[in-house]
Amino acid sequence: MKLKLENKSVLVTAGSKGIGLATARGFYEAGARVAICSRSQENLDAAAAFMPGCVAIAGDVSNADDIQRIVTAASDDFDGIDILVNNAGGPPTGLFVDLDDSDWEKAVELTLMSVVRTTRLVLPHMQAQKWGRIINISSTGVKQPVPGLTLSNSIRLAVLGWAKTLANQVGPDNVLVNTVCPGFTNTDRITQIFESQSAASGKTIDEISKGLATQIPLRRLGQPEEIANLAVFLGSQAASYITGTAIQVDGGSVQSPG
Repeated sequence: MKLKLENKSVLVTAGSKGIGLATARGFYEAGARVAICSRSQENLDAAAAFMPGCVAIAGDVSNADDIQRIVTAASDDFDGIDILVNNAGGPPTGLFVDLDDSDWEKAVELTLMSVVRTTRLVLPHMQAQKWGRIINISSTGVKQPVPGLTLSNSIRLAVLGWAKTLANQVGPDNVLVNTVCPGFTNTDRITQIFESQSAASGKTIDEISKGLATQIPLRRLGQPEEIANLAVFLGSQAASYITGTAIQVDGGSVQSPG
């Protein structure tokens, strides 16, 4: 299969760790020119060391000014962004009764508005050249709510509705919009979730992890590279007739057939 990613320019937000980094490396290894951003310069430097020539930009995707600066820097280096991977750390865990307006507002800025703002900035280039890929890293919570992730389960569904609507609008420009829905994956995020569940239940993190694995048909958590494989495929020419989808990569844990 020919991915035809040579010399395509890719921006991966939150690309210095976990699924973001695995996705950036996947595109890099396929021949694409890669830019990443992160709030941590230390993490950026460590990530870029694996990808000579990678453009690494410090910034917070929940901040509109930082998004403008990140996209401008990457676009200037690459003369436009061909592929955008919208990724960000998940909002905090918590039950509905524990969340106030400030929690919701911060989560909207991080999870929804970061995607809207970044896409708005890269879209004109994609439409002008009649080729583009927008890939959103989401969660299986949009198909089967994850206990305790009230903010994530709620706001990621807004992103999913936006993505499907946008796919309909930009399809005539050959700009494809798809969503990758990771299940429980071995990242810092899952460690945070396990720590929260451990504090609430009194169980050890190891007990929680093993108990969760028994509920997954493949009997294990996913690895970031397994999520990245789908993202890279969706960004490639090989996925030229796929748009408006939300595809889970979860070892079979979501129990709905679609």
